[in-house]
Amino acid sequence: MLRLKFLASAVPLIAVAVLARIVVFPTTHPCITNGADTLEIASAPWHADLHVSFTDDPKLATVRVAISDSAETADFAVIDDIDGVEESVCELTPATQFVAISDDKSGATPVIYLSHDEGPSDYRVFVRSRRFTERDAAALLVEARAEHVHLAATL
Repeated sequence: MLRLKFLASAVPLIAVAVLARIVVFPTTHPCITNGADTLEIASAPWHADLHVSFTDDPKLATVRVAISDSAETADFAVIDDIDGVEESVCELTPATQFVAISDDKSGATPVIYLSHDEGPSDYRVFVRSRRFTERDAAALLVEARAEHVHLAATL
């Protein structure tokens, strides 16, 4: 019985510690500015305003993003491996929208097919970064453009 009371009193403390880490001690997450707006990868799915998902099947995708071999041929390039680069150039404002990468492929969520081939694509990204992954860059670009065309009919 004593163990159960100890566990019951520890659970709220653990929950507070987790929430404090998310709210009080925010870490920098990949972000981009889109005009006056800022988009940032969410620290937690429930903290997101926008959601995207990824698929390995191009027929299920609503947006196709190709990984480019060079920054010159990309629509969006992320390069932050230069010494002295700022950790975060995005300012957190009330207008900042958070993007979560989720497993849910609902009708309202853009479904991204990330490709390394030179086939048809809506966007091309180039990523050489310590903080951004190719998935982060694709998610932020798709939500920044907010043009979700279903590609299944064209493939």
